[in-house]
Amino acid sequence: MRVLGPPMRRALRRARSSWVDVGWAVFVGVNLLGMRAMGSWSTIPFLVIWVSLTIVYGFRMWRLQPAILTVAAVTLATGGIIGAQVADGQQQADYLIEVPLVALMFLAMVWHGRRRAAALEERLAALEQVERVSRENLRLLEQQRTFLLDASHELGTPITVALGHAELIEQAAAGQEAGQEIADDARVVVGELVRLRKLAGRLLLLASAGSPGFLDMAPVAVDSVVMEALDRWGYTPRRWRLGEVAEATVQGDRDRLAAALDALLENAVAHTEADDLIELSTRIEDGSAVFTVTDSGCGIAEDDLERIFGRFSRATPYRSRETGGFGLGLPIVAAIAEAHHGSVRVRSAVGRGSTFELVIPGAAGPDRAHRVDCPDRAPGRAAMS
Repeated sequence: MRVLGPPMRRALRRARSSWVDVGWAVFVGVNLLGMRAMGSWSTIPFLVIWVSLTIVYGFRMWRLQPAILTVAAVTLATGGIIGAQVADGQQQADYLIEVPLVALMFLAMVWHGRRRAAALEERLAALEQVERVSRENLRLLEQQRTFLLDASHELGTPITVALGHAELIEQAAAGQEAGQEIADDARVVVGELVRLRKLAGRLLLLASAGSPGFLDMAPVAVDSVVMEALDRWGYTPRRWRLGEVAEATVQGDRDRLAAALDALLENAVAHTEADDLIELSTRIEDGSAVFTVTDSGCGIAEDDLERIFGRFSRATPYRSRETGGFGLGLPIVAAIAEAHHGSVRVRSAVGRGSTFELVIPGAAGPDRAHRVDCPDRAPGRAAMS
């Protein structure tokens, strides 16, 4: 069997890829013969040729130059046959006007088609650019999350070691008169290391907020979470009050909910003074448990309310630096609420205090609530019975 040369193989590949065009050319040739043979009835094959050209172009979408050449060829071929028929008296002269009109209609369709195709290509290019930017942003976010996870893990060990040694130095120097200054310095170091350890823990929590194992879901008693939070914070020098406490359970992560309440209470402490009131309560609303922290502190300006849940943002005025101060507390609350498919909301005004509400859906239980009505205690102990 003779092997075909490269030119012949290229010709065969071209023929296979353009079989529609070849078939249409044959179809046009047959109809041109029909136009010559049918005389006064040549309008039918004439229109069939142009309709078939429109259909084929819709599938093939030739480039501009081949499309114009094809239209010119069809126009000359059909116009030549009709012109000959007019000269022989088989057709009227006004029949020739249809040829350029049909050609112009087809060219107008080609122009609109190419214009829409160009617009579509621009939109696709814009979408591809947006997709590339989105992929890059996701990559950077994942890189940032990985960095925060690694940095938080790496910071934990040296901070813990340094904190232990600083505490030993403070204890060793505290009992010596000459070492009192060393003990005071060690106490400052201990305080700052504690703050660094808290920062590392919060960065780790925020970095892991989007991971599948962020929550350990189980039934959680709402009232016990509230009472334990008040026990932890009741010794801070503020006037504490326990409000309405609902008896219900929610599906959630007990440790994460406790961390969210701690962040809200820490925020309340940061924006109050020793004689200000902080009230902690919970209620059931539309099938959700609503944990509420209300304070009578300095409040938050309306402009700050839109950004306080952003990372490293702090509202002004900021009265206390004895706790917190990193601008990560409220973002942690928002992350924990979102992980529970809940939300966090705030009402505040400068000089009138603030009310933060952590909403956790899926509350179940007897839906009873009791209120502890106790007079406000002096700063430093929770008002509880």
